[in-house]
Amino acid sequence: MARPAYLRHPSSLAHDTGDHPERADRIVAIERELARRDWLGMEVHEAPPVAAATLEAVHPPRYVRAIDERCAAGGGLLDADTVVVEASYEAALRAAGGAVRLVDLLLTGAAPTGMSALRPPGHHAEAARAMGFCLFNNVAVAARHALDAHGAQRVLVLDWDVHHGNGTNDIFHATPEVLFVSLHQSPLYPGTGPAADVGSGAGRGFTVNVPLPAGTGDATYASLVEHLVVPLARAYEPRLILLSAGFDAHRDDPLGGMAVTAAGFAAMAASVRRVAAELDAPVGAVLEGGYALDALAASTAAT
Repeated sequence: MARPAYLRHPSSLAHDTGDHPERADRIVAIERELARRDWLGMEVHEAPPVAAATLEAVHPPRYVRAIDERCAAGGGLLDADTVVVEASYEAALRAAGGAVRLVDLLLTGAAPTGMSALRPPGHHAEAARAMGFCLFNNVAVAARHALDAHGAQRVLVLDWDVHHGNGTNDIFHATPEVLFVSLHQSPLYPGTGPAADVGSGAGRGFTVNVPLPAGTGDATYASLVEHLVVPLARAYEPRLILLSAGFDAHRDDPLGGMAVTAAGFAAMAASVRRVAAELDAPVGAVLEGGYALDALAASTAAT
């Protein structure tokens, strides 16, 4: 029987951000916890670099070259929050490539579920702008690949990171091919994602933003997934479900103000798994935020 897949690569550790919340210790903490649990029965795969054409289906070649050149020149700050070093470009290629490889495994039946747990994260990256610790939008590249290479037709992306996934929101804003649902704290960085933002043009109605007040916890998050996301999925009938799995809505996280626990993330994941089974659609998770190391590790394992 096919085993769930876990995508990783050592380049995630070489993306050295220094004294920064989004640091290599995040991956170390996750993998230490998973190893302690015998990897939860997952098959561990090395993430390949994303193919240029696959990446450029979302990010313009000029932007990709600019990131490459900045890293090759030694790196630096891309904005007040986003730092790169020479090794960051390969790490970013592997982070996007891991998400793409996960989609390949899911849509060919080689894995029933799985997670791509690499860094840098991706959901803040716009088509031609790095921001919020993100260089390439890993989940958007993966969703686009599912549509283009596998003919998936409809992909549901559920983003439960504490911050709004502005990049994913904007990349798929005008298309019905991706139903993007974001549960996020508001007000909070990056200040986007009001409930009134429902998409545009042919994509109107296929962007669902759910801003939530600080202090929101397990019961509300789990209820929103079960009573909002699940009915949306039934109506949309996606051929693939991707989770932008940030764990910074955890009550211990230093960058958020929410009250979710590992049990809350598990409850959300369980609701998604149930509706995915009903729809015969595979589910994959792509790591986003989460900066309290013990909470991150426990929540990832629970998910």
